[in-house]
Amino acid sequence: MDNDKLHRVGKAAGSVAGGVFGAVGLAVKILATAVLIFLTTGLLFACIFAFYVKTTLQDDLDVSLSDYSLSESSIIYYEDNNGEWQELATLSGRENRIWVDLEDIPDYLVKALVAIEDRRFYEHKGVDWFRTLAAITTMFSSSDDIFGGSTITQQLIKNLTGNNDVTVKRKLIEIFQALEFEKKYDKDEIITWYLNAVYFGEGSYGIYAAAKTYFGKEPSELTLAESAAIVGIVNLPTYYSPFYSEANNKARQETVLREMYEQGYINYDEYSAAVNEQLVFARSANEAGQQEIYSWYVETVIEDVKADLMAQKGISADAAEQLLYSGGYRIYTCYDPDIQADVDAVYQNLDALPKSYRPGEQQLQSAIVIMDPYTGAIVALAGGVGEKTANLITNRATQSQRPPGSSLKPLSVYAPAIEAGLITQNTLVDDAPPGEITLSGDPNWYPRNSGDNYNRVVTIRRAVMSSLNTVAAQVLDKLGLDASYSFLENNLGFTTLIEQDRNYSSLALGELTNGATVREMAQAFCTFVNGGIFTESHVYTQVTDAAGSVVLQNNIETHVAMKANTAYNVLDMLYGAASSGTGTEANFWTMPVAGKTGTSSNYWNRWFCGTTPYYTAAVWTGYDMPEQMYFYGNPAAQIWRSVMAPIHEGLEWKSFPSPTYVGGDTMIFGDLSSPSPSPTPSEEPQESAEPGGDIEPTEPVEPAESTPPDDDGGNASTEDDDPGYYFEE
Repeated sequence: MDNDKLHRVGKAAGSVAGGVFGAVGLAVKILATAVLIFLTTGLLFACIFAFYVKTTLQDDLDVSLSDYSLSESSIIYYEDNNGEWQELATLSGRENRIWVDLEDIPDYLVKALVAIEDRRFYEHKGVDWFRTLAAITTMFSSSDDIFGGSTITQQLIKNLTGNNDVTVKRKLIEIFQALEFEKKYDKDEIITWYLNAVYFGEGSYGIYAAAKTYFGKEPSELTLAESAAIVGIVNLPTYYSPFYSEANNKARQETVLREMYEQGYINYDEYSAAVNEQLVFARSANEAGQQEIYSWYVETVIEDVKADLMAQKGISADAAEQLLYSGGYRIYTCYDPDIQADVDAVYQNLDALPKSYRPGEQQLQSAIVIMDPYTGAIVALAGGVGEKTANLITNRATQSQRPPGSSLKPLSVYAPAIEAGLITQNTLVDDAPPGEITLSGDPNWYPRNSGDNYNRVVTIRRAVMSSLNTVAAQVLDKLGLDASYSFLENNLGFTTLIEQDRNYSSLALGELTNGATVREMAQAFCTFVNGGIFTESHVYTQVTDAAGSVVLQNNIETHVAMKANTAYNVLDMLYGAASSGTGTEANFWTMPVAGKTGTSSNYWNRWFCGTTPYYTAAVWTGYDMPEQMYFYGNPAAQIWRSVMAPIHEGLEWKSFPSPTYVGGDTMIFGDLSSPSPSPTPSEEPQESAEPGGDIEPTEPVEPAESTPPDDDGGNASTEDDDPGYYFEE
């Protein structure tokens, strides 16, 4: 080929190459221009949005921890024998949560969280831009997880604000919030709040509730393997809960541990040991979750604190309940676990209860309240028999009202009459049958004694021991209905009285219209052993918030209800009733016992209210649907003894305080035409050879007109106590 031809070919090739390169260059210029336009537009948009955020949404960006308080469960405590406060119960509202400080959280649990949820947590400033860009990419490629990749900081903000909107605007605001948030708070604060705020499934909010729910442990007691298992739940609380699937939880735990190993938080030996550790959960995946059933005592604490919150803070019942269950309160109680165990041993064992010799379809019910008579503290109680199977059911110890029968007489008749100087223990009264005595306050009413037994001339002491209705009525007549009513209400703290109770049957025989609570009766009987000082019953001493500031100080009412001499005289007579009178079934003979039985009309309710030098207790027995009771003796006195005897085992013998003045001049009520008064009985039991001895069953006999009087004061009679325990003159 000649040179010209070669030149022409080369020129043509160069033209083609130049055209190609020119086209490529043009394309590059166009692409670069487009990228520049995109970046410029994006930057301009970002600047405009940033300006918008800073000006229009500035208030939305300021997320301050001081503006938020996590809903926190309250804890009820009792003091053990070493003076240490122990947890009795946890009260949880919608969110079961107890705050835990960072120092009480295992370091490997924190590392597990960071490894699986936000590996660059300690490096970023609130936003992990790598994960954010990945989330944006996902947004345009899939709809499964549009906004994944949030940091721990962002998740905390979402938990605090409750803003879960799936929108671009919300996500962008969250990003700016996170950036601002980390300017104010350090990583430890953020981690602590996160671990206390996040939901771990199964109703558990925060790491404390999670540790208790899944492993029954304090957070500080968790192992590495357990920590990884709990942290793994956060991503999908239901799916990864071991109570839903232990297999799912195990797979997630191993993922957490592998991330910890790969990120250098643990070595291989630690990884291997944790993977192979056998996890022991609080329950298995196939076991149904059970609602916590609060004890009778705990429910009494709840009701008392709720009532005091309403009264002292002037708030509604709903508001008080919200504070109680979600305010993070610390409630310090008077609960004695040893005494409560003795109560439960009787009350939760149906076989330990007295048996009717004419059983019906109803289960015998009973309630008891045990108090420290010198402080007013309720140390134990039971609101029913058998296992408690539900919350917020009727507490027969504090809510139910039943006529106390003759157990009211020392409170409504004899104590106020001695206090007023009307009687002494040695005052003589004619124990006369109906028709021979007329009461000045109501000439148409006069009671009968149980079994229609009448002893003629007796002392007040004998009347108390034998529970003579006729004597109580005569003393009440001298005292006056108003004085008796006022003494119960103002001196002894009764709140269940109504105006219709200003009558002989209610006050002399204990047939109160609505009845009294077991708590009221125990509270009142404490006064006798406490030298006449009335002290309000209480189940807690104070309530604080989680920081220790006092929320409620239980200001216990105390006042002089009667002179010490009055209290001593009544107590001495009650001692006679328990040792030689109607209450011998309650006596366990290793400690002095003073008390009074009570039986309401038709044998519908049986009571024993009594005290030792250590503890005072009131017991009610009956049926939820009132009906006549058929028992050998008094079941309330029998239960009282069954509970109180073991409580006093090992306690040093102690005598009741000696009265400063007993007796005095003999006064006379009624027509004493009998030749001479009967002698005061000895203090040795007479009808029963030993306490608790079998008594021949005596079928309750309903005397004529044995119902409470009508409003017009019609004649009535009340049977009281077991006929076998009446002493013939």
